[in-house]
Amino acid sequence: MNPAPELGPQLKQLRLSGILDSLEARNREAIHSKLAYTDFLALLISDEVARREQKKFTSRLRRAQFRTTKTLDQFDFERLPHLNRSLVHDLATGRYLHEKAPVLIVGPCGTGKSHLAQALGHCAVRQGVDVVFTTCSSLTQSLNAARATGSYERKLATLARVPLLIIDDFGLKPLRAPADEDLHDLIAERYEQAATIVTSNLDFPEWDQAFPANRLLASASLDRLRHNAYCLVLDGQSYRAPKPLGNPAKSSPQKPAK
Repeated sequence: MNPAPELGPQLKQLRLSGILDSLEARNREAIHSKLAYTDFLALLISDEVARREQKKFTSRLRRAQFRTTKTLDQFDFERLPHLNRSLVHDLATGRYLHEKAPVLIVGPCGTGKSHLAQALGHCAVRQGVDVVFTTCSSLTQSLNAARATGSYERKLATLARVPLLIIDDFGLKPLRAPADEDLHDLIAERYEQAATIVTSNLDFPEWDQAFPANRLLASASLDRLRHNAYCLVLDGQSYRAPKPLGNPAKSSPQKPAK
């Protein structure tokens, strides 16, 4: 006898309708293996917990807005022999999230900064942490757009509360007013309150160049970012190096001019 028709409405009322997905299979398993009632119930509850956790994971992953699905397992450490691999794996455990510490990743174009930042973000998502990934340009544009609609304070507060904010391509474009002030306000709000990962093509001593119009603002912002920060330097060849061309076709010899 299939118990689903009788249990379906009640499970839905209790918001446990996911149990219906595995109820029939678990019922057959219980009969075949002569499971105790408590063991049968434990299997159903375990299925429901796993389903809910997967649903939460999928939702967090969607909200994170990663550009790729690259993970730490896919990161090619061999291309970066000088990278502090032990620090990367330590960061993957999420200790910096509990410390509410920044993670700063620098290196030339194509060395894997965005990949590494998003991979650490994936680790955080798997640990149940809400993450937002954005470029520095998109971030400041969204704050400016919120100002135009009168929702700047709400937008700033929302970004300030995100447990992990990943800002990609910091310093790729100079920050002009009001973008420099907006970024400073966000960094100040998140300081020692939430973890932030920042990637940049600029070396650490060059970061103040991102604030060309206001050196004082640069000093105040970078001082907060660098305090207790974990720093990773990616120094190697670009992943985006063009493939070598094949041997060019041999040209036929030209006839001597008469």
